[in-house]
Amino acid sequence: MGLSIHYNGKFNDEASLLDLIEEAKDVAETFNWEYVTYKNQFPLQDSKDVENDKNIYGISLMPPNCEPIELCFLANRRMSAEHLLNFWGNTKEGLENKYLYLISTKTQFAGITTHKIIIKLFRHLFKSGYFKEFEMFDEGGYWETDNEGTLEVNFKRYNALIDNFSLALETIPKETDETFEDYIERVFKKISKNNNK
Repeated sequence: MGLSIHYNGKFNDEASLLDLIEEAKDVAETFNWEYVTYKNQFPLQDSKDVENDKNIYGISLMPPNCEPIELCFLANRRMSAEHLLNFWGNTKEGLENKYLYLISTKTQFAGITTHKIIIKLFRHLFKSGYFKEFEMFDEGGYWETDNEGTLEVNFKRYNALIDNFSLALETIPKETDETFEDYIERVFKKISKNNNK
């Protein structure tokens, strides 16, 4: 639970992965974020190993109080991440295989300023032609609107939801014969009822 961004894409064959890594490193160093770099050059496109390559290419940025920002790709140049490769990398199922390429990053606890920096970084990289394809859904609405007011309203809404849920867990005891799932469902119904008053 918490405000997040969800994104996927493909690296542009005409762009330089090393340049993207350097630009992202500059941002990380400017804001004192930690980062991890991976391989900085893709294998040749016609290589037989492209589909079987289990390497990560690119960089992960780690702003404080934020899940990693994954500017990472697989050998086929599609966006992914190390944890996704470890979890979904061996699947052959079409439905499950798509999860290998869907990245989510929770920014809720990093705050509005960090969220804006992250979105501006993605915008810059997109406009600079690093991505052949790119899609983002920003639960804060900032990617879609570039409106700080919208972002602030959404952050407040998510903060209130988390506060209400925490308070509900503290004040609504679990019944002895109640499953955990039933308990959580009852808590959410109580929160929803109170919010609609």
